[in-house]
Amino acid sequence: MDAVTPLVVLDVVGLTPRLLEHMPRLRALAGSGFAAPLGTVLPAVTCSAQATLLTGVSPAEHGIVGNGWYFRDLGEVLLWRQHHALVGGEKVWQAARRARPGYTVANICWWYAMGADVDWTVTPRPVYRADGRKEPDCYTDPPQLHRALSTELGTFPLFQFWGPGAGIASSRWITGAARYVMRVHQPDLTLVYLPHLDYDLQRFGPYGPEAAAAARELDGVIGPLLDDATARGATVVALSEYGITPVRRPVDVNRALRAEGLLRVHTQAGMEYLDPWTSRAFAVADHQLAHVYVKDPADLRTVAKVCANLPGVAEVLDEAGKARHGLDHPRSGELVLVAEPESWFTYYYWLDDARAPDFARLVEIHRKPGYDPAELFFDPAAPLAAKRRAATALLRKKLGMRYLMSVVGLDAGALAVRGSHGRLPDHPADGPLLICSDPTAARGSFAATDVKPLLLHLAGI
Repeated sequence: MDAVTPLVVLDVVGLTPRLLEHMPRLRALAGSGFAAPLGTVLPAVTCSAQATLLTGVSPAEHGIVGNGWYFRDLGEVLLWRQHHALVGGEKVWQAARRARPGYTVANICWWYAMGADVDWTVTPRPVYRADGRKEPDCYTDPPQLHRALSTELGTFPLFQFWGPGAGIASSRWITGAARYVMRVHQPDLTLVYLPHLDYDLQRFGPYGPEAAAAARELDGVIGPLLDDATARGATVVALSEYGITPVRRPVDVNRALRAEGLLRVHTQAGMEYLDPWTSRAFAVADHQLAHVYVKDPADLRTVAKVCANLPGVAEVLDEAGKARHGLDHPRSGELVLVAEPESWFTYYYWLDDARAPDFARLVEIHRKPGYDPAELFFDPAAPLAAKRRAATALLRKKLGMRYLMSVVGLDAGALAVRGSHGRLPDHPADGPLLICSDPTAARGSFAATDVKPLLLHLAGI
């Protein structure tokens, strides 16, 4: 039996043909191998795209209909879950092991990592203290890998992985972890998630100097990892989940549903909370896509009309529309909204900021019933005050005291959100890209569902 070719797969989030111009190391990889447009899925968001890349099937089959959804059996909206059992379908390494028993895999920060049947796992996982404090850390399997990486690289920089401080430090740490695992354990397949382009492209947009600078910075961090892969004789695939495009208009779909008496809230301590149990309809906003859950089929026409009349909504997908896009899964909303090109969906459901829940002003990805790009910014209404609160919170943290990082603004119109994703790209220059070091596998374009068979082919399986 021929030897398996080692594979290194880099998920360079947000990479597009436009940005490749500013990344000489990846451009050189494409020059010696090839680059091709890569189709994405609806929604073009991290969890849905990654699940498709790894399984070769659509969200209708693997079930990852977004970065989160309404768990009907629990009666809760939950985003950014981590258990691998949520992902249906056969994963690429499972297919490889059918042909090559003992095929080894390292997952370095791709999503749904916990509980996956791989050999080495690294994924962000804070320490949640009993008194409510949250401290940076990661989860590893096997457990001893945690000490090795912490000794080699320091603590995982959680607050540079997401939030107002998000930046290159997290991608540098992840790259270092991948290099360590490759050097010490030599996996057959190494999956590496590099989020850096996500940050400033959402903050400032994808076409300005900030985007070009972020691309150059990430390219420099990737370089040593490419050198290690080449020295080992590995085939490298660099790909992206989606491209980020300019936006200017937030769309408050939940507020519109509430105004029509379809969405209900309950109140505690003067704060309003979404009440999914009694609401006739509500939306789980996810960048440029929103799942709208409608309790009674008799309300579907009314809800669809309310949503279709909202400025910024391009499409309202019913059952036929969801099926057309491979999104007809029981986890999906009864209706799915797709934003217009320069619009994005907020999760906001309160009508008075004084009654917003306290978590709305925090970086709190697990409690908000939808995605919140405001978490990338210090409150633009009072940035200096927000930074002072952040400094005070950090001091309390260092002293071992409870703290709240209350720095997030609530006025979506005032936010400087200039980039988003989720809808299918209108132009190939703004779409995902696939780069491969092996020129013999070149073709004109790839669908997201083609990536799994491509990886098996490159591995010689």
